[in-house]
Amino acid sequence: MDSSDARLARIELKLRDVNQLFHTLDPSPFRERSLDEAAEAFIVSWARDLPHKADLELLVHLPDPGADFELRAQVETAVQSHFQYLAEVKRREFRQLMARGRTSLLIGLSFLALCMIVGNALAGVGSSALFQFGRESLLIGGWVAMWRPIEIFLYDWWGVLRQERDYERLGRMPVRISGPG
Repeated sequence: MDSSDARLARIELKLRDVNQLFHTLDPSPFRERSLDEAAEAFIVSWARDLPHKADLELLVHLPDPGADFELRAQVETAVQSHFQYLAEVKRREFRQLMARGRTSLLIGLSFLALCMIVGNALAGVGSSALFQFGRESLLIGGWVAMWRPIEIFLYDWWGVLRQERDYERLGRMPVRISGPG
């Protein structure tokens, strides 16, 4: 954390070359290249450990910060684009999860209603232990069908939304290059 500004949290990387940030087999132009998986994981994990209300900054330490000036000038754009793309992926994943949740809820409620109707019909036919067992089994089965929509709407969406916010935050972070730190 930068002591001059309590709202600024700094992520620092020490690299031999700026190209270490990027996936070596990615043929895309530099500005659109994917970050190396290890570099991405390091940046994301460090960002998650920093205060969530703080603005982020990525400080890349290079042995010779003057070398490859043109290439280094594009690093901020490339890093921000990478994380903005991941945020968009998580936004789509969230929308798909909510759509799957709504579909699961509709199916689950329909099945639960059907189980309750059949269970009540069984109760009307007879009151023996076998009919009671059938009625209770149908009711349990109906509620088990509600498990997935409940899981989606109570638990699953939190993680996806958190990742989206983390990536959005990383997508706004300025990148500075400096000499050995």
